[in-house]
Amino acid sequence: MRATALASGLFNQLDQTARNLLPFSVTVLAMLVGMVPLPLPGYAMVTVPFMLMCLFYWVIHRPDLLRPIVVFVVGLLQDLIGGTPMGMTSMVLILAYWLLITQRRFFLGRSFLMLWIGFALVATGSAAVQWAVFALMTASVLDARPVLVQALLGVALFPLMAWLLQRLHRAYLS
Repeated sequence: MRATALASGLFNQLDQTARNLLPFSVTVLAMLVGMVPLPLPGYAMVTVPFMLMCLFYWVIHRPDLLRPIVVFVVGLLQDLIGGTPMGMTSMVLILAYWLLITQRRFFLGRSFLMLWIGFALVATGSAAVQWAVFALMTASVLDARPVLVQALLGVALFPLMAWLLQRLHRAYLS
């Protein structure tokens, strides 16, 4: 009887830990999928900001499960894998995290259209920050079209990603 209770308690704790890791796991998976370049004519590499979509969703709905240190580490991981300057993605994600956490109360309970507009602003701002940092690093004015296309792809695909994240949220974290 005692062994069964211990095993049951252990399995419940493992289950809860796995559920709590869902936002992190989905964000890392989104990072990996989002790093696949799209073969758009005229652009060397345009990717969809799936990780930013996950960040937006989880910070609004479950910030307790996606802490700033986790966001920072995921950003560093993307920089390591993607070959971007170390800390670049982390900086952009932490800025987005800070903005979202300060505006979280505004977004809670709003319509999906308001969330979509909010994501559009965050995606555009993130793209602008990345563009500005790369322009400063190269000491030249860079073509802004690739980052704008990237932001537009993110805005266009946000409803699908939000729907998927909402389904995961309801299935595993309710």
